[in-house]
Amino acid sequence: MSKQEEYIRKPEWLKIKLNTNKSYTGLKKLMRDKKLNTVCEEARCPNIHECWSERKTATFMILGDTCTRGCRFCAVKTGLPNELDWGEPERVADSVEIMGLKHVVVTAVARDDLNDGGAAVFAETVRAIRRKNPGCTIEILPSDMKGDYESLHTLMDSEPDIFNHNIETVRRLTKRVRARAMYDRSLTLLQRVKEIAPNTPTKSSIMVGLGEEKEEIVQAMDDLLAHDVDIMTIGQYLQPTKKHLNVERYYHPDEFAELKKIALEKGFRHCEAGPLVRSSYHADEQVNQASAQRRIKYMKGYENQENKTVDFTF
Repeated sequence: MSKQEEYIRKPEWLKIKLNTNKSYTGLKKLMRDKKLNTVCEEARCPNIHECWSERKTATFMILGDTCTRGCRFCAVKTGLPNELDWGEPERVADSVEIMGLKHVVVTAVARDDLNDGGAAVFAETVRAIRRKNPGCTIEILPSDMKGDYESLHTLMDSEPDIFNHNIETVRRLTKRVRARAMYDRSLTLLQRVKEIAPNTPTKSSIMVGLGEEKEEIVQAMDDLLAHDVDIMTIGQYLQPTKKHLNVERYYHPDEFAELKKIALEKGFRHCEAGPLVRSSYHADEQVNQASAQRRIKYMKGYENQENKTVDFTF
């Protein structure tokens, strides 16, 4: 099979069901009206219809739509970013409230042009969401912030419910796959989160299909566990465009099931593994018990309020 044929042809299990219902189209309009970005759209996530239409979860991408890095797997555009938008945290919080989200993931483009990597705006976004949506659980997915410990403290002071940072691939392939990122720096970042907030679940993700061996995947599991990571997600790498890294092979769903079994047996508290699994997949199920109870309490109150319904007609 030629590289062109490999790019075009995908196995049957990678076909997705589109669901452009009122919830989906309304959310999409809201994002444009509020001038917000979502990684669901920018990174061409295959689960966007399920999350937006059915699960009441979304992943906001803050700090602009332009990344200072050029990772060879990622569809987010690269270049010189815009000035910081300090109105963005409130717009994100307003959108979460309008949508009635029960769980939100906040990620960001890498901002290596900023001394704190954008940590201050990131932290204010978490606080703004919690002020307006006290029952919504919040997961953050930052860059490595170049390993700056002070910036990490700034971010963790906002008390997110889950801290997520992806190693993306196995150690051997990191330099080829992740621009300016370092495998060990990412592991150290995850470890430091546990030192700052021992009760906050930590999470990381890898893509498969980039040329890694099974033994290297298992080693990545061991590396994450050695740095006190609680949750792991494993998904199929899908080439966004012909300019990105080629898919070396497609893993069968049975192989993902085996990897999930290995991860859970090794000691991960939670693992999602599948062809269409992404870092934020079913993220609402991964919060700790205290966060889950807070969400149940407030969301029940939200749903019982008279005349308060989520209206996507605009």
